[in-house]
Amino acid sequence: MSSATVLCQSSNCPHGNPPSRLECPTCNKLGIRGSFFCGQECFKGNCESITISICVEALKRHTFDRGKYDVNPGTARTSYGTYHPFANFDFTGTLRPVYPLSPKREVPEHIPRPDYATHEDGVPTTELKRAGQPPRLLNSEEIEKMKFACRLGREVLDIAAAMVRPGVTTDEIDAVVHQATIDRNAYPSPLNYRNFPKSLCTSINEIICHGIPDRRKLQEGDIINLDISLYYDGFHADLNATYPVGEIDEDSKKLIQTTRQCLDEAIKICKPGALFRDIGKVIEPIARANGCAVVRTYTGHGINDLFHGAPNIPHYAKNKAIGTMKPGMCFTIEPMINLGSHWDTHHWPDNWTATTVDGKRSAQFEETLLITETGVEVLTAGSTDL
Repeated sequence: MSSATVLCQSSNCPHGNPPSRLECPTCNKLGIRGSFFCGQECFKGNCESITISICVEALKRHTFDRGKYDVNPGTARTSYGTYHPFANFDFTGTLRPVYPLSPKREVPEHIPRPDYATHEDGVPTTELKRAGQPPRLLNSEEIEKMKFACRLGREVLDIAAAMVRPGVTTDEIDAVVHQATIDRNAYPSPLNYRNFPKSLCTSINEIICHGIPDRRKLQEGDIINLDISLYYDGFHADLNATYPVGEIDEDSKKLIQTTRQCLDEAIKICKPGALFRDIGKVIEPIARANGCAVVRTYTGHGINDLFHGAPNIPHYAKNKAIGTMKPGMCFTIEPMINLGSHWDTHHWPDNWTATTVDGKRSAQFEETLLITETGVEVLTAGSTDL
């Protein structure tokens, strides 16, 4: 088998860029292209130090945004002033965080907030006190409050989705989401929930869920999930969707379509008397038929005056969820679907970001639902949803 000849890729090769004879070992390990050199002179002149886990010059040539940060604060920060905080972590895919994070965004004092918002450790004390209780059945007044909060949530998601394009950072999306939320006199539910630092979750490519908005710019061909939650007049709304960034490959298109189909078909079985465990029975066959796996680590959940509560709703088949749907129940269905056969998760050291174990892509969609006397109402529905 023949291999293609790669010329020395130094931008200032004194030998006229002859065929390369070595590759930077650090860049090779990270999966970075563009680090081939004709000899030690060009190697040392372009990859500044093999003790630095990101080779600065190589990454400047690389289209992925990792070229704008350094792994260790204070060692070799680029002119952008950003860095990658987890130098020795074994990432499963190509995505890397870009720090520092922006400061915590402020919420005006007049806006009501859930109990965890002001807790030093972000502990949702009311959720903990009510753990183990059956799902709440909302009365007509509470249902109207839920509906209004969910309409606001949809508005904010649509605003965030309009920002998705190459070159925009997830921190910039967070800033817009935060402002749009407080403009509606609502509190961004993720902010300080168990110390989560931002106002939405942004999960790109191999990130399954709970991605923290940072300074990485979106790239052509990425996919991104925007997870919006807000708290208004005592009730939470929760919804999310996955979007393409520019043109994406066929596998990513199929993944997004499959994930949306999983959610839509699961919603169709919801009505009084339906079993919560049957939701996974609907979702998993669709995912498997399309060459995908259903994440088991995270579930849908009850939502009302609590951000997360009963019932617990697994998205995979043969689960042991208990309970039946009753009028007045509000809950989310939010399947996370991975390309390939692996459903397990791998967590970054930030204690939030969950990724696929093989670096393949993942997508998710979520709606907040209300069980009515005759069926189900999608409280967070957009114009093209159920």
